[in-house]
Amino acid sequence: MKQFLSLIKREFGLFWSNSVLRVLFIGAPIMYGILLGYVYQKGKVTDLPIVVVDEDQTTMSKKAIEMMQDNEVLEVAFVKYDQNDLAKLVAENDNIPAIVIIPKDFEKQVMTKKYPEVLTVVNTSNVLTANYASTAIQVCLGTLKAGVQIEALKKQGMPETIAYSQYEPFKTTFIKKYNRSTNYMYFLWPGILATVLQQVLLLGLALSFASEFENGTFKNLATQARSIIKLMAVKIIPYLLMSFGIWLLYWLFTVWFRIPFYENLGALTLAAGVFVLSVCFIGILFSILIPSQLKATELLMVIATPSFILSGFTWPLSQMPQWVVNIANMIPLTHFLKIFRVLLIEEGNISQVTGAIWAMVIIGAVCAVLAYIALYFKRRAVLKQV
Repeated sequence: MKQFLSLIKREFGLFWSNSVLRVLFIGAPIMYGILLGYVYQKGKVTDLPIVVVDEDQTTMSKKAIEMMQDNEVLEVAFVKYDQNDLAKLVAENDNIPAIVIIPKDFEKQVMTKKYPEVLTVVNTSNVLTANYASTAIQVCLGTLKAGVQIEALKKQGMPETIAYSQYEPFKTTFIKKYNRSTNYMYFLWPGILATVLQQVLLLGLALSFASEFENGTFKNLATQARSIIKLMAVKIIPYLLMSFGIWLLYWLFTVWFRIPFYENLGALTLAAGVFVLSVCFIGILFSILIPSQLKATELLMVIATPSFILSGFTWPLSQMPQWVVNIANMIPLTHFLKIFRVLLIEEGNISQVTGAIWAMVIIGAVCAVLAYIALYFKRRAVLKQV
């Protein structure tokens, strides 16, 4: 028993002597608790921007727009009076979850009890915002119709208690675009695979230079590769090749699971190459700055673990505090998942995601420059000893 207690004490000593492990074990739960608490602080989606096409332009249609604006889930971002250039408007504002089209003679049909049809086009590329928006629109239109019918019945002399139970809702048609079946396999699974790709790249590259430093082989490597760029390329190129193999495997998965991703595969593959490069430069930067395999791996996993949650893929960035959004925008996965959603799920074009591509280029370029500078000083220090 005494020996067992001694080993327990030794384990505590080893734990406490590892400063990185201390920070991870104690600090990470605190950090994630605060960070993710702010991410989901609102608890529900509010102020989703929608487009309303008011083809009637009457008091009744304006009342419908006011009710949607008053709903906490919705924000009437644009009011149009015809359907011209709707596609352009949505393309320029890719976070619009729904378009509500109020038809001509809306007020007239309501007053004559002909139950007009309100057309709602729902963008289901993001299932969460689509469900929130469509439900809120239904509630608004149903409430408006109920109010009109109740008032009409009361004017006819019907007691108020009976009038409240005698109404019918508008006939509302919802057209689901893109992910029409609201299939979570199509929506969530590809995003998780992209996260896995980022994780394995960071894990592998965290060891690239750190292992050289720990094993004492960096001097030999630096002697053989006199160029800093060559040193970096030697470490990155194998991962680029392996990433292409993983990308091909992912495509085979979509065939196996019969996921209908056919559009824009070439453009997405190009964006994936930029994504992989930016992640690789982050990985080697940490590997150079932290000459310990374990510590480099641990710190990179602290960064990578919450990246999917922060990416805005499942919980919209518009619902997060700005400081959390700023952190999310420094992670390549945030921009790549936006590109994936626009190109494959929404079947957009590459011109709509140039901003996200450039964001990944900037992240990669900054990390590449920092890695070059750090490696320059490491190499110079080692070569002085030769």
